[in-house]
Amino acid sequence: MRPDPDWPTANVWLASESPDPLLQVVGVPASRSSLSPSRADLAPLVVRDKLLRYSTFQGETGIDFGDLGVRDLGNWPVSEIGPVPLIGDLSRRRSEMNQASLTLFLGGDNAITRPLVAAASADPEKIGLITFDAHHDVRSLANGPNNGNPIRGLVEEHGLPGQNIVQIGIHSFSNSAPYRQYADDAGITTVTVEQVSQIGMQAAVDVALAQLSATCDGIYVDVDLDVLDRAFAPGCPGSRPGGLSVRDLATGVFRCAAHPFVSDMDFVELDPDLDRDHQTADVMAHLLLTAAAGLRSRTEGTG
Repeated sequence: MRPDPDWPTANVWLASESPDPLLQVVGVPASRSSLSPSRADLAPLVVRDKLLRYSTFQGETGIDFGDLGVRDLGNWPVSEIGPVPLIGDLSRRRSEMNQASLTLFLGGDNAITRPLVAAASADPEKIGLITFDAHHDVRSLANGPNNGNPIRGLVEEHGLPGQNIVQIGIHSFSNSAPYRQYADDAGITTVTVEQVSQIGMQAAVDVALAQLSATCDGIYVDVDLDVLDRAFAPGCPGSRPGGLSVRDLATGVFRCAAHPFVSDMDFVELDPDLDRDHQTADVMAHLLLTAAAGLRSRTEGTG
């Protein structure tokens, strides 16, 4: 089928290789730190393939980001790196990157979040972290780093203050009482799925952004797809019933990407081998493009 000049596709946009991009995209295909066997390392390529069937026009807001300067940096060669050396490797790679208004990291499992956040600022007290996640991710560090303890690792081993962390979308029956207590004692702000339902995602995110931008120089956003209801994310091992809708999560991603303090965002925990009809991969592609639309609204002053 011939390309339609009046229907530009997102995959062509992503491949445009702008020499001075506002948006950077990089795949981080790491999954050896997963608590359960995972092929999350396959996700970056699968999600890119999905962009063939998406446009660059967000019809609900009227935003077209087709002219937004973007550069796809490909995949970092990290799929065979073990959990401990992965921290230093990813931190180094992030520190050596050119800066853009927004960098999107396509995971991979949630273990990539710890080193990427640690590299986001030389002063851990000046970086804020918003997580969209079903879990607190504060499991014990006794057996080393994994995708269940990136937040605890950041707090205890990288010096990130708990008050610089806001976790949105925490589920029922997906955490333990001791882990909630740990989060509370560390000063982490918890926003449950029920609280999001009561006040709305836009309000929940705007409060978090205001809280963190008042004391931090930059904000990192971690989007763990298991925050979604399992009906929307069958390709996420940690997703459960009762989670967020895709629309709610997309609202949160858009609001974050539109904020001038947000410089980095990751999308993690898609295992294509577990996905049903590529449903979760479609969601991740949708969220990636939603972030691009949010950045475009930022540059246009409409965010």
